[in-house]
Amino acid sequence: MSKIWFITGASSGFGKALAEQVLARGDRAVLTARRLDALQAIAAPHGERALAVALDVTDADARAAALQTAIEAFGHIDVLANIAGAGSYGALEEYTSAQIRAQMELNFFAAAELSREVLPLMRARRSGHILNLTSIAGLVAFPACGLYNASKFALEGFTEALHHEVKPLGIRVTLIEPGAFRTDFAGSAAMKAEREIADYAELNAGMTEYFASQDGQQMGDPVKGAQVIVDMVDSAVAPVRLLLGEDAYELWDSAVASRKQDFAQWQARGKDTAIPGAGKNPVQAL
Repeated sequence: MSKIWFITGASSGFGKALAEQVLARGDRAVLTARRLDALQAIAAPHGERALAVALDVTDADARAAALQTAIEAFGHIDVLANIAGAGSYGALEEYTSAQIRAQMELNFFAAAELSREVLPLMRARRSGHILNLTSIAGLVAFPACGLYNASKFALEGFTEALHHEVKPLGIRVTLIEPGAFRTDFAGSAAMKAEREIADYAELNAGMTEYFASQDGQQMGDPVKGAQVIVDMVDSAVAPVRLLLGEDAYELWDSAVASRKQDFAQWQARGKDTAIPGAGKNPVQAL
């Protein structure tokens, strides 16, 4: 059956690739981003099945208006794809307070708010699927990417808990965690820390070189990644997490091994911290 999608960040990168995939197969979609002209170019060949809506996802009134426009046009939303976001790089000490809040507003709060705002519609129908795009950087932290890591780690925790809360209501929730794909992440979309501190010059020079050398050279194909996402949405059982890219799987395996080694060093002492006679916490990870 055809689906109705609401996609943020649909003017470029993963958002554009996903929009083009779902429209090509006959689904209907509300395409949102700040650049309306780019959205209209994607929507134009698909007539009334595609609706282009200018949206700054950090604007609460604009989010509400865009969702209302979607409902008026198509009646409901089957899949909310929170794709909009941006990278950042620099030592954590070098960011201004405004930059810290701007990154969290875009990468975490906007997706969290849209997820919350669409849930009444999905609960009423006892169906729907929320996709929140994070990154392998939502699972593994990297020097000079700490602010980006923080925003994606936050969205990971929010989304995993949401999955457990709404699964009994017939609503599916999935984290999309790509490695390096050929999007604008390593180009103009990345925010650089405003302050420059000499002690971090070598770190920042390395990161600047990394972004410059990787831009347009990443191994990941957003079109192939989008097809995996669409197939996953169509599957009978959707995962809580969908890693995309060989590099993402390798980084995760390395991180798990490193964490196990780290935990093991203090495991005996860490366990030996109980109050005598106290019972174990009954809460279990699902």
